[in-house]
Amino acid sequence: MNIVVGVTGGIAAYKTVHLVRLLIKAGHDVTVVPTEDALRFVGTPTWEAISRHPVTTSVHDDVARVRHVALGQAAELVIVAPATANTIASMTAGLASDLLGTTLLATEAPVLIAPAMHAEMWRHPATQSNIATLRERGVHLVGPADGELAGGDSGPGRMSEPEEIFAAAQALLAPGDLAGLRVAVSAGGTREPIDPVRFLGNRSSGRQGTALAAEAAARGAEVTLVAAHIDAAILASARHPSVAIVRVGTAAELGSAMKDAAASADVVIMAAAVADYRPARAADHKLTKEEGVLDRVDLVENEDVVAALAARRAEGRAPERQTIVAFAAETLTDAEQRRERARRKRERKGVDLLAVNLADAENGFERTDNAVEIIGEGGAVVAEASGTKREVAGTIWDAVRMLR
Repeated sequence: MNIVVGVTGGIAAYKTVHLVRLLIKAGHDVTVVPTEDALRFVGTPTWEAISRHPVTTSVHDDVARVRHVALGQAAELVIVAPATANTIASMTAGLASDLLGTTLLATEAPVLIAPAMHAEMWRHPATQSNIATLRERGVHLVGPADGELAGGDSGPGRMSEPEEIFAAAQALLAPGDLAGLRVAVSAGGTREPIDPVRFLGNRSSGRQGTALAAEAAARGAEVTLVAAHIDAAILASARHPSVAIVRVGTAAELGSAMKDAAASADVVIMAAAVADYRPARAADHKLTKEEGVLDRVDLVENEDVVAALAARRAEGRAPERQTIVAFAAETLTDAEQRRERARRKRERKGVDLLAVNLADAENGFERTDNAVEIIGEGGAVVAEASGTKREVAGTIWDAVRMLR
C-alpha cells in the first residue's frame, strides 16, 4: 500500500522513525512528508534513509510532477504522527502552507492522526473543538495516551506508541466490513417552491446523512448519496472515490433519485428531511401582497418516499434481503413517548430499522452532535448512540451489519 506519513514539530517525532520502519517491514511503500519544524527534531537524512524516498517540505520541488497534489492523490492512507495542536488547527482550517498541508487537502484516502502535545493544550476548548470537527469529517484518531510528557509533567497528550499507531493503520487498510455492499443514502432537506424566491423547507443541514455515506465508504461500501440542499463544506465531508453524489431539490426529485439508487442497493438509509407537503401550484413569478395571493397557499401531500421504497421491496423490485433504515425526528421530550411513536412509525412505513432522535431548538438539526435510539423488530431498542454525527453513523452501520 502507498502510505504518506506526515511528521510535525514535536519531540515525539523520534518515535515516528520506528513507525515508518514498521510500515516498511509490513510491505508498504512509505513517503515521509515532514514540516520544517519537524526537521529540527529528526533530520532529512534519517527520513530518506529509512523510507528510501527523497524528502522535502516544499511545494516548489518536483513541480513537473505536481508533487504537492500527486502525493495526496496517490496515497491509500495518510498518517500524521505526531499531530501537534498547531497542525490539528491547520487541518481544521484547511490551510495549505506547506507540502503536508497540500497533501492533506488533495487526498481522498483515509487520514489517521496521532495527537501529541502538553495536557493543557489538549484540554483547551479550541483543540477539543478542532478534534470534534476533524472527527465529523471522518479523520481517524489514535490516542493521545495519558502519561509522562516532555518537561517532566504528565497527563493526556502523550503520542501513542508506534506499535499502536501501526495497528490502527493496518485496520484502516484492511477490507471494510461493508465491502461488497451497494448503499443508497439520502441527506439534507428538500425545498418545495412557492414562487421563484420562496419555498417550504426545513432546518436539516445534511450532516447526519453525509456522515452515514462517508462512514459506509470508509468501511468498503459503494455509495450513492442523494443530496438535497447541503452546504458545500458539509457535502465535502463525504468526498470519497466510492461515493457518487446525486443532487436534488424537491421531494419528488429526491423520491425519483432514491428509487433509481434503491433498485440495485443492498442497504437504503433515508436520512433526508423530506417535506410532507408541497404547494399545489408554484407561481412562475414572485407573488406580492398587492396581488392579494400571499394569505393562502394550497398544499398537497407528497409521496412518503421511504414507505414507497419499502413497498417496492415487498413487490420484489429490489435486491433480495435489502435492508431499509428510516429516521424520525421527534419533538417529544418524554423518551418513552418518543419510542412509542417511533415504533408505530417503523411498523407503518415497513422498514427494518428506525433511528429516532430529539429534534428541537437545541437538538438534532444544524448541530454537529446527535443522539439516537435505533428501533428494530418488535419495537426493541437494538442500539443507542450519541456523539458526533460520524460516531452515530458508525453505530447505525453496526446495527445494519447485525441484520445482514
